[in-house]
Amino acid sequence: MKFLDQAKVYIRSGDGGSGSVSFRREKFIEFGGPDGGDGGRGGDVWLEVVDGLNTLIDYRYQQHFKAKTGVHGMGRNMTGAKGADITLRVPVGTQVYEEDNETLICDLTVVGQRFRLAAGGNGGFGNQHFKTSTNQAPRRANPGLPGQEMWIWLRLKLIADAGLVGLPNAGKSTFLASVTAAKPKIADYPFTTLHPGLGVARVDAREFVIADIPGLIEGAHEGVGIGDRFLGHVERTRVLLHLVSAQEENAGKTYKTVRRELEAYGHGLAEKPEIVALSQADTLDPAERKKKIASLKRAAGRDPLVLSAVTREGIETALRALMAVVSEAREGEAQPVETRWES
Repeated sequence: MKFLDQAKVYIRSGDGGSGSVSFRREKFIEFGGPDGGDGGRGGDVWLEVVDGLNTLIDYRYQQHFKAKTGVHGMGRNMTGAKGADITLRVPVGTQVYEEDNETLICDLTVVGQRFRLAAGGNGGFGNQHFKTSTNQAPRRANPGLPGQEMWIWLRLKLIADAGLVGLPNAGKSTFLASVTAAKPKIADYPFTTLHPGLGVARVDAREFVIADIPGLIEGAHEGVGIGDRFLGHVERTRVLLHLVSAQEENAGKTYKTVRRELEAYGHGLAEKPEIVALSQADTLDPAERKKKIASLKRAAGRDPLVLSAVTREGIETALRALMAVVSEAREGEAQPVETRWES
């Protein structure tokens, strides 16, 4: 199934039904009078987060969604039925923006969460509402109010605990495949990963979700390569694992290149907790390994982890380091609001 993380759709809620102009005409009824019923309310447009979806591919083939019009009022004071609602089902992590693709309407992060995007129009009053002492047979009724219509953007940002960043061929997909059951495409050429991927890692009987995104290169924030559009999928993560390939000639320079792209992208990515690791370490001899670890340490300002998916070197250490940050973040989110501010 093709991965689609952005879609533009048109929505319209239902118009309200018109009120009725009607009079009682039963035989042998001495006093008649108006008995026109009100029109029914138009249907609403809802968004609902459902489990089992991880892409917006459904909205590639259908872009227009319209709720039903309310039923018109009828005689004998019969109110029209409400128009049927329409519900757009989306995956967890979907954000909704106005047509300008900048103004956020809502952010849906929990399965079962619902949001009304457009309310249906109210039904019109029947002529029974317009009876007065001086006008006992009104021949007027209100039309229903029109529904709301708009174009909106749906944008998916994956929900994950940890995110993998780095240049193409830094070993991100290999790491994901080695620690989770995910099966990303792995090959010896740049930009093997074209779409974000998710996997569930398990360490010390605890689990967390890892997100892998296509590699960044210098100038990604300006659209170079695949650009930085997929960075949105690691915005929600609690920690980043920054992988630098041992095959890079200058590990420190490579690290700084990716950091510049994260800072240029913004949205708080550069401020997230970061774990730095030298990947593909099994390709180095001891002298080269020492040299590149030192270069990466100078650039990052901390001791990097050393990883090898082939020999499993450092894999458990990296998972425990990620799990430690994730657990701390989870505990902080679970605390009551008053407790958070005590310090």
